[in-house]
Amino acid sequence: MVALIAAACAFSLGFFVRGESQLLHSLGFVGAGITGDDKPAAQTQNANNSLGSRIAEVEKILDEDSVETYELDSATSALLEALATTADDPYMRYYTPLQYDELTRDVADTGSYSGVGVLFAEYNGRAYAVDVFDGSPAQQANVQEGDVVVAIDGNRDHDWTIAEVTTALKRSSGQDVVITWRHPASLDDTTGPEYTTTLACEDLSIPNIDIELIDGVGYIKLRQITQTSSKLMESAFRKLDAQGAIAYVIDVRDNPGGFLTQAVNIADLLLRSGTIVRIETQGADDTTKSATTNTTVTDKPVVVLVNGNTAASAEVLTAALQDNQRATVVGQNTLGKGSVQVTRELSFGGALRYTAAFYKSPLDYAFDKVGIMPDITVKLSETEDNQLAIALETAQNLASSES
Repeated sequence: MVALIAAACAFSLGFFVRGESQLLHSLGFVGAGITGDDKPAAQTQNANNSLGSRIAEVEKILDEDSVETYELDSATSALLEALATTADDPYMRYYTPLQYDELTRDVADTGSYSGVGVLFAEYNGRAYAVDVFDGSPAQQANVQEGDVVVAIDGNRDHDWTIAEVTTALKRSSGQDVVITWRHPASLDDTTGPEYTTTLACEDLSIPNIDIELIDGVGYIKLRQITQTSSKLMESAFRKLDAQGAIAYVIDVRDNPGGFLTQAVNIADLLLRSGTIVRIETQGADDTTKSATTNTTVTDKPVVVLVNGNTAASAEVLTAALQDNQRATVVGQNTLGKGSVQVTRELSFGGALRYTAAFYKSPLDYAFDKVGIMPDITVKLSETEDNQLAIALETAQNLASSES
């Protein structure tokens, strides 16, 4: 009878202490797998399969039991920087409130040519020299195309993005800037010799578009895709048409891209119908941009000239014309920068930059990290611009076959 009464009391006590973790701990039930909300251990683990819930758990423990404190802003920066470092996204970056304020101070002019004579592009979150202009301070210091920015004024605590480099180089004419570069064997190479240059910033005026009539072919060099590129391209087509152009070569070699809307508008100048680009986002059907019928400026043959530094929205333009059979692509495989980065301001200050979408060609070809293969592959000669020569010849042949 005594044993029966003891068992009944133990059973009743069990109901009383269920969920009382502190009481269970004091009674020696450590690691018994009993939780406050009576969830099995597997369910509790699943509930913590998010970064936010795990951080919240740690924060709760510290708030309730730790005798020490932490500085919230410093902890936030450290956590988000660690997240960006461990993420699969090479373009992810957390900007502190101060960094974000500096980055957005002159937002209307970002993406322009720097005051040292270099056109920058970005690959895997690192800015590099895609073009070095003749007679510029950078050329005089022997900066080479493909050289990666390692540090500016000694600051090398992070990879420098194109936006950060552009912001850092907005200085008064004559002011010096110290840039440390790395000379890699390729853009995927993370090694290579480093060297440091001290360059004087200068007021440089480099046209974004050059045009010329060469043996009856309208040649248009587009250096990057800026906010006004589609208007400039329309004007270029009309000027060359008035000069009697029988076909066109659009040279986007070393073009790092720029505004997607402008690339779409340029393609629209040459297409009467068809899809221009597909945009793949998380958990949604592809968004498509299609040509309109009221903006076409010419039906004459077009050749697009590309190389390994043709990137981003310049690749979108190339793929749009190639997939719609509106242009013949000549040159070398493009860079394969088919991802879209956005920078979103955070409610507690600062901002997060991350990859939000991928570009795909009209025929549903994802070219990120792959690039666009030309119709006619031509490796650049060391002694002459044979790529341009073949592009002009191809344009002339296309015009002849249509006449």
